[in-house]
Amino acid sequence: MAHRRSVILVCVGLALWFILPVTAEAQVHRSADYDFRVVTVANGFEHPWAIAFLPDGDILVTERPGRLRVIRDSRLVAAPIEGVPEVFAVGQGGLLDVHPHPDFLSNRMIYLTYSKPQGGQESTTTLIRGRLENDRLSNIEEVFEAVSQGRGHYGSRIAFDEDGYLFVSVGERMARPSGDLEAHPAQDISNHHGTVNRLFEDGTIPPDNPFVGQTGVQPSIWSYGHRNPQSLAVHPETGELWEGEHGPQGGDEINLIEPGMNYGWPVIGFGANYGSGSAIHEGTRREGMREPVHVWVPSIATSGMMIYSGDKFPAWQGSIFVGGLRGEQLARVVIKDGVSDLEETLLRGIGRVRDVRQGPDGYIYLAIDDRLGDPSAIVRLEPVDG
Repeated sequence: MAHRRSVILVCVGLALWFILPVTAEAQVHRSADYDFRVVTVANGFEHPWAIAFLPDGDILVTERPGRLRVIRDSRLVAAPIEGVPEVFAVGQGGLLDVHPHPDFLSNRMIYLTYSKPQGGQESTTTLIRGRLENDRLSNIEEVFEAVSQGRGHYGSRIAFDEDGYLFVSVGERMARPSGDLEAHPAQDISNHHGTVNRLFEDGTIPPDNPFVGQTGVQPSIWSYGHRNPQSLAVHPETGELWEGEHGPQGGDEINLIEPGMNYGWPVIGFGANYGSGSAIHEGTRREGMREPVHVWVPSIATSGMMIYSGDKFPAWQGSIFVGGLRGEQLARVVIKDGVSDLEETLLRGIGRVRDVRQGPDGYIYLAIDDRLGDPSAIVRLEPVDG
């Protein structure tokens, strides 16, 4: 249902889409399939975290300090969107993901995740929705509030599948693994640490969620045993839900998400403790726990993820694109028959790639996050011969 809607939205949007680049860098980047340039769409952002496209040609960009910005007619609108709630903008916290409702054309609803203040230095991953009109957010409703505690690793990615179900990820909140690894919060489904959650669009719980009806669990949980899942994407052809997550020192993962499955953190994995490199896990596999489809060792600090279906780079259709914070890179991964078949680093040293999205025009858009908070940009990849 949502997949069909998104196709309609893109078709309508294409008639209105004529965002032009602000600056086209001269450098040509070469990959196995294409020569391409990185073109600046708009700049002047402070810690941009996520990108979303609206059918009238506007681009929404979240800034982690708590602002929702708009790129309109190739320019960053000076004033942020009004009505965004207060965020806990400390460390990794702030305003995080943004996603339009699949029926945005009719209801004007958008969804936002953020770190909600809970007093003192406490905060938790929270999902809201509101009506966006005239650069103001109104009729805000809280859709999901995670049962979690910690000082970072909020997860916070949003996805809608083809049937209209809403998914949101939650990190393990930097809970350190030690002693009995099975006692770690990410292995305890009475809380939301290290989970992917499945909801109806209004936040109510689908009755066929895998843990519905069980005592002492969070019924929104769709999968668990994750570390910090900052990537979620629905495959545009198969409808599969794919997830990416940060490992510690090594062990970033791409996973195919299935209901009720335990993805192992911290019992199994491919990472090690920061600095010392000492062991965390009991091993890399265990019966009853799912292993990743793709792993990075060393870590690239995976962030936004997208599965390409556009026409500007046809040879890349079906590829998974993942942003890397460490190494400031963009990776392309090809999965064939459930197995990682190819990895290609398309860009390196471009800046921390916080989000990766396919635009309605078929180009690949990146949110570049400067570590120190200096002004940064939204850019896009364009083929040289396109």
